[in-house]
Amino acid sequence: MHLQNVGVLTQGFMRLTKYTDYGIRVLIHLGTTDGALGSIRGIAQAFDISQDHLKKVVQDLSAAGFVESIRGRNGGIRLARPAREINLGKVLRHTEGLDEIIVCGTCPVKPACGLPPILAEASAAFAAVFDKYTVADLIKRKPELRLLLAV
Repeated sequence: MHLQNVGVLTQGFMRLTKYTDYGIRVLIHLGTTDGALGSIRGIAQAFDISQDHLKKVVQDLSAAGFVESIRGRNGGIRLARPAREINLGKVLRHTEGLDEIIVCGTCPVKPACGLPPILAEASAAFAAVFDKYTVADLIKRKPELRLLLAV
């Protein structure tokens, strides 16, 4: 899991982490390439973000089956499946670890508290919205995105 859960009061609730943000940016960028290989360097430049952070995100997205990584001199990265088959809810659940939105730890009221099931319901509703969409929905304006990303 990538999100550090320290409790709803200190972490905030229903806010996407940078990790998820970068993951979605990677998927958008790769979705505009029509299967051509992209690079971490190119994505980092397009979005003006750290290559080091992107490497971790891409490795994770690759291990999860969202991105395919081709090694070698002419290697690169691309979507592992067509954009219409990559569900944003699944990406979100993977990158955010929504099953563990709050960790009560040593809270003294943990045994009797009603907050955890409410948070579980809220996170399920939050993810359900993302379940309705795929990467294809994010790249409907592909020509404009290509210009903006210099793809």
